[in-house]
Amino acid sequence: MPGCARPIALIGSLIVSLLSADEALAQKSGGILRVYHRDSPSSMSMHEQGTISAAMPMSQVFNNLVVYDMKVPQNSLNSIVPDLATGWAWSADGTKLTFKLRQGVKWHDGKPFSAKDVKCTWDLLTDKAKDALRLNWRAGWYHNLAEVTTQGDDEATFHLKRPQPAMLALLAAGFSMVYPCHVSPREMRTHPIGTGPFKFVEFKPNQLIRLTRNPDYWKKGLPYLDGVEYTIIANRSTAILAFISGQFDLTFPYEVTIPLVKDVKSQYPDAVCEVGATNLASNLLINWAPPFDNAELRQAIALTIDRKAFVDILTEGKGDIGAAMLPGPEGIWGLPPDILKTLPGYDPDTAKNRTRAREIMRKLGYGPDNRLKVKLASRNLAIYRDPAVILIDHLKEIYIDGELEIVETANWGPKLVRRDFQFGLSTVGNGVDEPDQNFYESYVCGSRTYTGYCNPEVDKLVDQQSIETDQEKRRKIVWEIDRRLQEDVARPMLYFMRAGTCWRPEVKGIRLMSNSIYNNWRLEDVWLDR
Repeated sequence: MPGCARPIALIGSLIVSLLSADEALAQKSGGILRVYHRDSPSSMSMHEQGTISAAMPMSQVFNNLVVYDMKVPQNSLNSIVPDLATGWAWSADGTKLTFKLRQGVKWHDGKPFSAKDVKCTWDLLTDKAKDALRLNWRAGWYHNLAEVTTQGDDEATFHLKRPQPAMLALLAAGFSMVYPCHVSPREMRTHPIGTGPFKFVEFKPNQLIRLTRNPDYWKKGLPYLDGVEYTIIANRSTAILAFISGQFDLTFPYEVTIPLVKDVKSQYPDAVCEVGATNLASNLLINWAPPFDNAELRQAIALTIDRKAFVDILTEGKGDIGAAMLPGPEGIWGLPPDILKTLPGYDPDTAKNRTRAREIMRKLGYGPDNRLKVKLASRNLAIYRDPAVILIDHLKEIYIDGELEIVETANWGPKLVRRDFQFGLSTVGNGVDEPDQNFYESYVCGSRTYTGYCNPEVDKLVDQQSIETDQEKRRKIVWEIDRRLQEDVARPMLYFMRAGTCWRPEVKGIRLMSNSIYNNWRLEDVWLDR
């Protein structure tokens, strides 16, 4: 380094260090973070849940092996950092992923964390454990995992059936929490034990979830908060008014619609509100039982969907139109617009699309005097019900009369798994912006498709993209998969949501991710300036 540059660099480093020190000194310990919660989860067992309703509070109770850096908004392989692992290494052939583990970490009941717990967790997720999960939401994520082995207490190796570079991305997702070996799945439903910054205290269905500070957290000095309390308020308007009046510090994430963000700011100008992409998409599930096993009928349904109407009505024009993967710029893998507009229902000329759809329906024997009647199931949340009403209006344009069927949250997942519906207005939330998560979980033959969709040719492409190490080559394969899924009308995406999260100005340290709503709720470094 040139002589004059070295002192300047040292001065710069000193300034950064001093600023960091000042920031650390500014942080205060103590206080309870008060959050309103949108609905009542069916249990506290995160590996038996597929909703942020459980993922947000349980993120504070557990740790992962690795996580996405919570200071980097866009999740990617490049933003993964250690958590319970101190580091990792791949074998030369890409089939073994070995983690070195932290020592001295304790579960909330005082028992030591070890490699045995890592093995037990993924034995449970791959149905190799003595005990079974009631509902294994992540089974598709780990189809390529042969086994987990241990070397002493501080090393665990994931053995893959074939190379899968994105395995690390799946392990970093907020859903990939490590469970204790010594606590049964049944006990985890009502009293979960983790290693995280907060301990579980109680869950009263339809009332509250309460967490308290873990004084023995392995990250010294954290968390800053004494606890987190969630009050369950199903009515969105009531919850928002309670936030404005000062009863809560934080709204439930991404539950504040674009119009409501304006209301919050008009009534409480000091509120901090961020609106962003969610990687949540309102979508139509079509049970492929007759008559919907007919590809032409499904295509007519795809053609009647006016996606711009969903975006304009529900997000005041701020939502996004995309296919199976989150569109850019937040999404890494989404189809480019020039490909998207060639797919059924994506041509912006809705009148032309519906003319073609009615031609198909008349060919199939339907018309003004012979309308098709269906039930459209919807979870009893506004983000499900509102688009369901719009969709019913779109279906009327092609001689389909929909009747709305409201389903409570506790019954929603089991109803979908049983395929106990004709149409379902669902919201797909990807745990991470990663094709291996989305495709294997929701589209390949035998996966949790909910609809009965199965295309062996698509499955071959899914395996091909999973092995590919060149990210640009992989992206082209992902686009081809997504194109075929839309042509098959596998699971039409209606629109991708943008929504708001608001907090009081004294809440410090909240960070939102741009391509997943699940991976940033540890809250270990959130603090209250009061």
